[in-house]
Amino acid sequence: MTRATDIDAVVFDVLGTMVDEPRGLTAAIAEAAPAGDTAELLALWQRHIEREQDRIVKGERPFATADVLDGEAAAIVAEHAQVADAAAVARLARAGRRHTAWPDAAAGLERLARTFPVLALSNANRSALLHLTAHAGLRWHQALSAEDARTYKPAPGVYRLAVEAVGSPPERVLMVAAHAWDLRGAQAIGMKTAYVRRPVGDPPGPDDAFDWQCESLGELAEALEAG
Repeated sequence: MTRATDIDAVVFDVLGTMVDEPRGLTAAIAEAAPAGDTAELLALWQRHIEREQDRIVKGERPFATADVLDGEAAAIVAEHAQVADAAAVARLARAGRRHTAWPDAAAGLERLARTFPVLALSNANRSALLHLTAHAGLRWHQALSAEDARTYKPAPGVYRLAVEAVGSPPERVLMVAAHAWDLRGAQAIGMKTAYVRRPVGDPPGPDDAFDWQCESLGELAEALEAG
């Protein structure tokens, strides 16, 4: 059984885990294309991002920052919804900097930070991550971007950024996410894992065995504080 004393630092996924990304994107799309089918346009955006990040991870496309991919997604949404206002499209492309935190995110993060170094590890690029975490009211000891690994999660190189920053063996670094695919990537390099349930996350499958499964960051903090 994994204990809190086995953990040197806690690393958090951001998009979906700490902030409500789908809600933020939905609001931004509705603002840019009020007459459009918001659910359909959100699906277009998400499919593009997932496909292009996957292509980059597989080496089928040269690395492009999340800002570039978001700009492409915004252009696809705008074309589909017949939005011609360049300023509206540009604002939509930066929607990723304006997501709001889940209700328990800031307090849970602060609570865990009293005991552990806390780090963000996000597919968002450096500048977007800076503005997003400030907007959401999240405070890290360090924020790391997949941009520095020139690829995206779940590529092993992204998780190694966190392990190297902590300076401990991977089995002493805990990855927290609402996405089972993200935690599987962390497990692949030996990190400890904690799944936190979110309405928009990717829940564990029957074959997943994460070290903790919690309903909230508060529950995770309680489990770690209990030793």
